[in-house]
Amino acid sequence: MRMAKKLTLEEIGKLAGVSRSTVSRVVNGQPDVKADVRERVMKVVRETGFVPNPAARSLAAQRSGILGLVIPRSVATFFGDPYFSRLTQGISQACYEQGYMLSLFLFYTEKEEELLLPRIAQRSFLDGVIVQATTDADPIIPQLQKSTMPFLVVGRLNEMPDNLSFIDVDNVSGAKNAVEHLIKLGHERIAHVSGRVDNRPAADRKIGYEKALSENGIPIDSNLIVNGEFSEEGGYAAAQALLPYKPDAIFAASDTMAVGVVRALKDAGLLVPNDIAVMGFDDLIPAQRSEPQLSTVKQPILRFGVSAVEVLINIIEKGDMPPRQALYDTELIIRNSCGAKL
Repeated sequence: MRMAKKLTLEEIGKLAGVSRSTVSRVVNGQPDVKADVRERVMKVVRETGFVPNPAARSLAAQRSGILGLVIPRSVATFFGDPYFSRLTQGISQACYEQGYMLSLFLFYTEKEEELLLPRIAQRSFLDGVIVQATTDADPIIPQLQKSTMPFLVVGRLNEMPDNLSFIDVDNVSGAKNAVEHLIKLGHERIAHVSGRVDNRPAADRKIGYEKALSENGIPIDSNLIVNGEFSEEGGYAAAQALLPYKPDAIFAASDTMAVGVVRALKDAGLLVPNDIAVMGFDDLIPAQRSEPQLSTVKQPILRFGVSAVEVLINIIEKGDMPPRQALYDTELIIRNSCGAKL
């Protein structure tokens, strides 16, 4: 018979004829409990519908109630990039709402990564793993593929197996829309500050940039494409490298790089957007705080993080076949930096 009210550990203990501490040990999956006692506690749990949060999964489904988030980058990069803080906020929020705890994995060195990755891939204390895709060289995805650990990739790699589950934004379409907007404003020498070529979002945004130019009859000039490494300083250096080729607009593959571009243009005595228009990608806080405020491509990063948890839980509960694969739409946000009349 199911109980209407929410029970405590003490009440479960009384019904099972054991102490509160014994119930706690069962809830936390500790091994020092006799099999018959453990079954007696679990029988009461089943009959009452008792749902401790987040340990219920440890009882009912032999799970830990813990999800892992792996960021295969340096800690310094992680804390310095507003994209990752926003993504982590969405993931942690969803974990809380779903009754899970979140364990974050960051690596200081390659050696540390080499030692920890095999442990992450083992189904010992994690129910599933969310992996932020960065470059094709990252070893975590091949490790997880060899294991039984349920996992979901946030983003994609350039070389992505068809059977992997992932969620991503439509970077090609988002970048294409941004550049087409600049073209509609009359710009023809549109430069691109890209990210690393081994990074799928950077590659896709570059494809979108080139598609927009080609479909509008504008030649692609390799001199107008410079790698900014997804950093503000990289964006600054890229803008300096582009100025001799006289662009009339610059599309940066991230807001962080776009902020660096604006700073470099100001230091060169140029006005944004009067002399050179600027467009970013992400719609993070730097875009709103920039002067002028950045026109940009908004990707729903917070909702993205929430969806990652929801999809991973679905994989945990129902298996990884068929793979879950979804692309999210972006939105063009027009502010002052592109020169459009608001």
